[in-house]
Amino acid sequence: MKHVLSTHLIVNHRLNTVWLDRIWKAGFPAVEIFCARQHLDYRDNGQINELANWFADAELQFHSLHSPMYTDEVWGRSGPHSVISITETAKARRNASVDEIKRALEIAEKIPFRYLIQHLGVGGEEYDERKLDAAFNALDEIKIFAKQRGVEVLLENIPNGFSSASRLLNFLELTHLDLNFCFDVGHAHIAGSVETEYTSMQHRIRSTHIHDNDGTADIHLFPLHENGGTVDWKKTMTLLRSRPEQYPLLLELREVEGMPSPLNEAKSAVERLAALEMAE
Repeated sequence: MKHVLSTHLIVNHRLNTVWLDRIWKAGFPAVEIFCARQHLDYRDNGQINELANWFADAELQFHSLHSPMYTDEVWGRSGPHSVISITETAKARRNASVDEIKRALEIAEKIPFRYLIQHLGVGGEEYDERKLDAAFNALDEIKIFAKQRGVEVLLENIPNGFSSASRLLNFLELTHLDLNFCFDVGHAHIAGSVETEYTSMQHRIRSTHIHDNDGTADIHLFPLHENGGTVDWKKTMTLLRSRPEQYPLLLELREVEGMPSPLNEAKSAVERLAALEMAE
């Protein structure tokens, strides 16, 4: 199974060619870039051009872009106006969110990538049928814009009322949007069962997010490394390797204060998971 690293691990650092070179040297052949403006500012042509020039000659592959969640550089702490959500029922605010996502997708015109990872709503948002039309209208527009740039939109299972496996499948059935999924192991664990969520989503999974937690908080722990993680990784790896050609193993981890070499620790996490994969 191909191994990919999300830059979520270094999201509080500005992404530059030094970081990308370090990711390659740590042993990752491909990367998912997390689109947060303090890290990757999709409005900054200078930063995008710098990265484009580097990728033009690099062996590191740009696998996917995580869609932006906030317009500010402080994780939405500047106020509710900074939240990007495609379930927003107010048309003007929803259109503003779609425009932000389209600005991020324009990166593909300079640095091609395969997938855009998109949330359906925000974390903790309660289910509301009135918001389904808003999400459909937004995704219909985003999907077309992405396709024109060679990008496929993947919906991610996240901890909210819209994005369990069953709700995502129901959404596709209602809207007839032909979209595939990014399967997030940590979020499936919070939902109650990695196996149940995976089994429902498996045919449409095209990418993954691999991280651990305690079953309640979305804390993006290193698998098989940190205290507090309760995902059954042996069972999870058995599930994931049942369809190994369909998606990569993509680590989406959070930076640990005081960890001397997070990229090397991420590589070690991949090796621990690979050992489980080979154990049977």
